[in-house]
Amino acid sequence: MIALVAVGMSKSDADADADGPPTAALLEALAVKRNTLVGVGVGIGVAALAYAVRIFELLGPVGFERTYPIVGPEAWFLLLAIVFASATALGVVVVLTAIRAVQLSRNV
Repeated sequence: MIALVAVGMSKSDADADADGPPTAALLEALAVKRNTLVGVGVGIGVAALAYAVRIFELLGPVGFERTYPIVGPEAWFLLLAIVFASATALGVVVVLTAIRAVQLSRNV
């Protein structure tokens, strides 16, 4: 009951969602699903932009030569872009969820 009051829900709202897990109401109130979709979109966009800048040398060529084992630089930077997209998406989700939690706590 205390957690429901903290997210701005009444006891009747909690009873309506009794068939789901107890954290479902909290996740819905914090808009985690929406935040995840936004985070994934931002992460993929930022990683694609960084990948394009590096692979197509949009800011000029790299000033030194490197050797890349097994595969070329495109594959290594693709892997790096995937990690970068994941980290960016996670960061965006955490920030948006924290903002929503602060908004809900002020409305109580």
